[in-house]
Amino acid sequence: MSGEGPRGWGAPLHAAVLDAAAVGPGTRLLDLGCGAGRFARAAADRGARVTGIDTDPAAVARAAAEVPGGAFAVRDAHDPPAGPFDVVAAVQLLMHVADPAGVLAGAARSGPLVVATVWGREQECDVRAFGEALAPWLGPRRPSPAPPVTEPGRLRALAERAGLRVARLDEVVCPFEYADEDELLGPLFASALGRAAGRRAGPVAVRAAVLQRCEPYRTEAGGYRLLNLFRVLVARTS
Repeated sequence: MSGEGPRGWGAPLHAAVLDAAAVGPGTRLLDLGCGAGRFARAAADRGARVTGIDTDPAAVARAAAEVPGGAFAVRDAHDPPAGPFDVVAAVQLLMHVADPAGVLAGAARSGPLVVATVWGREQECDVRAFGEALAPWLGPRRPSPAPPVTEPGRLRALAERAGLRVARLDEVVCPFEYADEDELLGPLFASALGRAAGRRAGPVAVRAAVLQRCEPYRTEAGGYRLLNLFRVLVARTS
């Protein structure tokens, strides 16, 4: 499942992370995989002193513009700065790294409280509808040799392997809301999967398939509302 969605979709997830970590004025927060800085902005709005790292220089530049008072650098999340930080956050990062346990272990070296988020299981997220609609043109998926990090049991095990003590594993539902068909389909056709399906079937067929599969999520106003579950891991070093 893609981490992209309609603008603002992550606000409930960001709030849940900040609440779980009791982030407030003066909190020293390290944002691993900061991307364009939306979570960093939410933390800074609560008074946190934000440091962010990402491997994408363009994303780091956008984050620095989003949070002028923060400190952002191009750096791998497997090798975070030492800090010390009060909170280390990995928001929607663990699904995209080669060694999620290694990222969590590095986070544990940087601060005493680690908060990480992942998607829910595929069946817990309505955005699976996009993949199901495109499946006829994308072929069978390769089976994973290990359970995905989105499985709660594996997420806990990775944290424990990293030397963390899991305090809790919360659930947050984030609605993906689209005003109309164009807003629903635009990001999809811009994605690698959407482009691949479009090359094989043509945009008209892809559009029809997606709209048919997403019909159950259509609102009375003519838009679409897809509900997706995320999990928030809260763990400590001792």
